[in-house]
Amino acid sequence: MIELRNVEKFYETGAGRTYVLRRIDLDVREGEFVSIMGPSGSGKTTLLSILGMLDSAWKGEYYLMGEAVHKLKPQDRVALHKRYVGFVFQSYHLIDSLTVRENIEVPLSYRDVKRAEAQALVADILDRFQIVGKKDLFPNQLSGGQQQLVAIARAVVAGPKLILADEPTGNLHSSQGKEIMELFKRLNDEGTTIIQVTHSEVNATYGHRVVQLSDGWIVRE
Repeated sequence: MIELRNVEKFYETGAGRTYVLRRIDLDVREGEFVSIMGPSGSGKTTLLSILGMLDSAWKGEYYLMGEAVHKLKPQDRVALHKRYVGFVFQSYHLIDSLTVRENIEVPLSYRDVKRAEAQALVADILDRFQIVGKKDLFPNQLSGGQQQLVAIARAVVAGPKLILADEPTGNLHSSQGKEIMELFKRLNDEGTTIIQVTHSEVNATYGHRVVQLSDGWIVRE
């Protein structure tokens, strides 16, 4: 599903190049649940941003679902992201002026989904995530755990093949975090490929394998 070959990310400075990622080779099969771990500054979030096509300033080869991402024009990368990827951020990134239902519906507005079908998909997700009672509330009326549930619901409503999650439980207390990880496990069991960045050894156990980064290098799998 994913192939990275010799992917590098660096910044040019007066002293030369400062590398964030070095010679990254990584394969992820469809249906895997992979955890990316490493100390702060090791390149974890940068790697996730490249996988999610949120960062385009890098070198190397990246193939997603057989598409050569490194050869695509920016608008084609955006289209590929919308077709296959759901992204979950640590800080939720909900739109404050929209209700829960409207936030979840946002990804469907990017696609050619008829209004009635979009409403049915959102209703199904609200029910599945047990947040029907919250559908008319705004993000500032929700707890952190509830906001993250809504963020994940928004990420999966369009049925992405790949979910990328950046410290998805980092702002939550332990019981809320466990609920989120159990939800990811169920989505993975249903066939969704998941790649998460995490500092948590406990969260990493939900996945099939761990990719360890240090100073921009993969040091262990």
